Amino acid sequence: MSVNDTAHSDKFAWNRQVYHRLKLALSLGLRRQIFVAVCDDLNLRNQVAARLHSTLAYPVGQVLYQPSNTQEASTPAYPRLVTLRLNLSDPNPIAQINQWLVNYPPPVVGVSKDNPGRSLPIPAFQIVGVEQLTKQPVAIQRLFLHYLRLTEQHLSSPESSRFLESSLLLWTPRPWLYAIQQSAPQFWRCRTGVFVFAGEPTPTTRTKNSPERFSGSRSLDLGNIEQVIWEETVSGDDFPVEDVDFAINTPVNRGHKPQEPSPIKSELFVPETFQQETNEKVRISETSSPPRLSHISKELTELVLATINTAIAHDQDESIQVQQLLEEIDSLHATKASPETLAAAYHRLGNLYRLRIEQGQANLENLMVAILAYQEAITYDETSPQVPDILNDLGTLYWMLYRTPPNSEEGQSYIEQGIEFYQLALKLISLETHPETYARVQNNLGTAYGDLARFSNPAENWQKAVAAYREALCFRTAEMEPLKYAATQNNLGTAYWHLAQYSQPMEHLKNAIVAYSLALAYYNPEQEPLKYGMIQNNIGTAHWNLAQYENPAENLRLAVEAYGEALKYRTPAHVPAACAATQNNLGTAYWHLANQSQINKEEQQNFLEMCINAYQESLNLAHSLKNTNLSFDIFATHNNLGLAHYQLATDQYLNGDKTARSQHLELALDNHLQALNGLSNKPEAYQTTFNYLVKTIRAFHNELGIQGQNLALSKVPGQLLPEILPKL
Repeated sequence: MSVNDTAHSDKFAWNRQVYHRLKLALSLGLRRQIFVAVCDDLNLRNQVAARLHSTLAYPVGQVLYQPSNTQEASTPAYPRLVTLRLNLSDPNPIAQINQWLVNYPPPVVGVSKDNPGRSLPIPAFQIVGVEQLTKQPVAIQRLFLHYLRLTEQHLSSPESSRFLESSLLLWTPRPWLYAIQQSAPQFWRCRTGVFVFAGEPTPTTRTKNSPERFSGSRSLDLGNIEQVIWEETVSGDDFPVEDVDFAINTPVNRGHKPQEPSPIKSELFVPETFQQETNEKVRISETSSPPRLSHISKELTELVLATINTAIAHDQDESIQVQQLLEEIDSLHATKASPETLAAAYHRLGNLYRLRIEQGQANLENLMVAILAYQEAITYDETSPQVPDILNDLGTLYWMLYRTPPNSEEGQSYIEQGIEFYQLALKLISLETHPETYARVQNNLGTAYGDLARFSNPAENWQKAVAAYREALCFRTAEMEPLKYAATQNNLGTAYWHLAQYSQPMEHLKNAIVAYSLALAYYNPEQEPLKYGMIQNNIGTAHWNLAQYENPAENLRLAVEAYGEALKYRTPAHVPAACAATQNNLGTAYWHLANQSQINKEEQQNFLEMCINAYQESLNLAHSLKNTNLSFDIFATHNNLGLAHYQLATDQYLNGDKTARSQHLELALDNHLQALNGLSNKPEAYQTTFNYLVKTIRAFHNELGIQGQNLALSKVPGQLLPEILPKL
């Protein structure tokens, strides 16, 4: 690839592609590789570097824990990728790498009486901060290029350095890339690959209050490709549940258009993340300067200092507390404190960042500090009674990496890492002494399997989710923890609902209804109105789906009843988006109920009118919620509403004079046109809606004659007429 070849029509797609090539190159673990990453946008550079670190530095498989009665030694955590910031006073990347390896030599594992053991592989290194050389004296800049020119000698001299036993990734902006090409050709000849990211240059000048750090910028979407898939019957909502034992909730619902039944996804509680702990703040009158640390890993120090700088503006006391704890850990290392003491200190550091995350600061830097601190805690004391809880928290932190924007294509690997930690925790938990911890981890494991089902083997993973939730409920009883019990029952109902889409639908849907009903029993509608309404909505969804297989009229009536009950608590004033979604679901249920063969004509007309009212309420709310992400497709709802009006206008057995029929046809036409306007980039859905539009215009002629047809054509945009007229 040419270094100059960065002009691309879609920078996001281009950068995703370059990122994944770079990640693959580093993950291969080859020796003596030199990669150059070119990026002018510092926010983008920081984000990619942090993402590479979070993905490659500490794979879960490196941290193995065995029960204390086994003879096999544990494998300590040791990074596979180390991030170093270039030392501007002596900008020698090779010397920095060698010094890091002196401070943190690869540990020897597998030592036994008859086995001397083996050293873990030397990690790869990524160097950032080259752009800061621009502000240094010319002598320093020349010194950096001189060091790079020596690289060829290191490659040819086996004794000179250990750093090329692994890979080196050098981050550089474009001006320094050209300088390296011209002034350090020896280094340039040794390169293995060049990875060029697209982005606008960022000024290197920084103010005191805006330190360079691993940014939370969304300038690079590493895989959250927006893919809108048209479904004939889409509806739903995205309604958070709060204050359930530090749980994070991401409910999802799907409703339906009348034409082709498809499932309505229900809402889901997601993992309880942590056990609550208190941390007293240390109050100091003056802010001390950033510590000089020599015994803590460089990547952990960099991330902590970045978060301290970020937090100064809104919580100076917290920043001081974090800084003091970091200095304490460094002092413990210097005085060669016991492993148990070091583990406890790292655990406290992890807890501080866990508390930040619980309070809503779930950015990439805070998540990574918590992960690194907890992994260090376990490395130094694998026998601590806190290990199962730490493993559970590590599982949840990796799960949160998947949920933290940008939602990347590494989502699957993050979830799988979280699952590994949950499974490790379960192996160490004593059911006799900690049944509540066991239940919490099983509940979290079920949610992780549900998320993994989005990526692969959905039937198998939803089955595993069901098994995990059922196991949790063996130890999470309604008598001991009624709200947690209810949350897990709701999770179980959702897992059964999803499983019904792949096998034994009637059995699994009935199990879902039972689970949702058991959950509902423990929510008081007066005290927990939103959660109560959510689960009523889920019950309606399950009955709607079951109606596709047995007793349709009965199950549809039960769905209507449940949706109606949900709407008592999901009101426009309190949760308008959730209310809109449930109204949409209610409209769909009424439409199907109106078309049951055993329904008389009076009931059919009544149900169609209620269907129209529900759809219209849904659309009114949806259109009022500007800049709000809705979990149902309003264009699908417009299409559904048009079909309901069309049926009232054209069914000869329904009551209605000429004026009423004309009004219904005009409303059908208007809604189909609105749907058509939103489907220009969805050819299949566009053509389906266009056919409905033509059918409605024909009905104008059939019901109202040529004057009716002319009225319809006068409402159609002129550019559509050449395509419509030949079909009439």
